[in-house]
Amino acid sequence: MAKAIISPLIERGEYQPEHILGIVGNSSSITPVMSDLPKGVKVVSSADSLSREVWNAPLKLLAVKPQQFGKIKEVSPLFQSNNQFPKPLLISVLAGITLKNLKKAFPEHTCVRAVPNTPSLVGEGLTGLAWEDDITSDQKNAVRKIFEPISEIFELNERKLDSFLALTSSGPAYIALMVEAMADGAVAAGLPRHLSNQLAHKTLSGTASLLREKSLHPAELKDMVASPAGTTISALRHLELAGLRSALIEAVVLAAQKSRQLAEEV
Repeated sequence: MAKAIISPLIERGEYQPEHILGIVGNSSSITPVMSDLPKGVKVVSSADSLSREVWNAPLKLLAVKPQQFGKIKEVSPLFQSNNQFPKPLLISVLAGITLKNLKKAFPEHTCVRAVPNTPSLVGEGLTGLAWEDDITSDQKNAVRKIFEPISEIFELNERKLDSFLALTSSGPAYIALMVEAMADGAVAAGLPRHLSNQLAHKTLSGTASLLREKSLHPAELKDMVASPAGTTISALRHLELAGLRSALIEAVVLAAQKSRQLAEEV
């Protein structure tokens, strides 16, 4: 996710590669991380003496697995405070890790929770933001400038972030699974694989554009396509019998519950 956020910002000239320092847990992770990052970005392991320099930065992006959160120890930053940035800013994209947990782990920082999703890679993302109480307007603007070029921003009460994550961050996986299954169905019905994949992708993007541009409720579009005693209503009947709608609802609910559980496991 860090690369999904950083790469488009560098491509758009918002940040210079030489101004970015990335820290990974093990030296073996450096090469895979560097493989598709712009030239000039520095990436070092946490054991490297240079890694301490990140604590002096006015802005940090925390993007590790939630299970690794407890392994990170704050180093008191050598930071010159001012009216705009009285403390250095830490932006966490960790699922489920609350502002309370962040503040406890990083007391010398002003903390922000951000929940972006992977379509940010192509500038079509969604990001939910929850602020710490003492954050300044300048710090808020700094956070917005990071996510606005790659996503639409929703500033939410922190309690809503788990549900936001379950729909938007996990959602691309649900949709990818459905697109893959639809393409498999077309292969089973006789179309070649490459054409089935192409048609499934285009059906997805075209449907999303139609819903958005015509401001249609999904049920309206479904009724537009499903004619009496036709092919679509027969297929929809099978999907209802198979429990697709209920399965998707429960998937979102379970993802939200898991996000909340992650905070309790810290």
